[in-house]
Amino acid sequence: MGGTVASLTQKNIQVRILDLTNGEPTPMGSPEIRAAESARAAEILKAERRTLDMPNRYLEDTIENRKKLASEIRDFRPEYMFAPYFDDAHPDHIAASHLCDAARFYAKLTKSDIPGEPFFPRRIIYYFPVHIRLRVEPTFLLDISAHLETKKSAILCYQSQFVLSGKTHLIEHLMTENRYWGFQGGCDAAEPFFQKELPLIRWPEGIA
Repeated sequence: MGGTVASLTQKNIQVRILDLTNGEPTPMGSPEIRAAESARAAEILKAERRTLDMPNRYLEDTIENRKKLASEIRDFRPEYMFAPYFDDAHPDHIAASHLCDAARFYAKLTKSDIPGEPFFPRRIIYYFPVHIRLRVEPTFLLDISAHLETKKSAILCYQSQFVLSGKTHLIEHLMTENRYWGFQGGCDAAEPFFQKELPLIRWPEGIA
């Protein structure tokens, strides 16, 4: 959803990207290399980025992790949360999705030891996975025609994951998929999203 991030920040909407893990272990690169790559990508997208200390490959929807994420929600107080779609081949992505759902609820709890003041984001919006090719009907598409190249530049920051590993063709596949969704929506490129809660359209202002 890099195109969406770029489109939001261009409108001076604050975006905080939370990496729940540092990705270690990963076949290519190192924690330091990946941290530098993610920082460059966030700079291109003009978003704030933070990395939490949850364990890669062992990510779980635990009470402790719910509180950690709820604390971040209370600190940033986002109107909308974006989370991985809840059906994926990657177990960490499934856990992250459930964790986001639970942390959103925990963030509003009173009489808790979670730092910060209670807060409840209006909606959770799910972006689709890349580890499994699901054909799920999106709830809506977001036009990223003006931001497709920005998205590509941000992805190319991950040299260790795409360039050094010889997987640059995957980036072109992603761009093709965005153009496909753009065709479906009547624009040059789009990103698909899913909501469990139906969005309300206030014509012509947009999605509520």
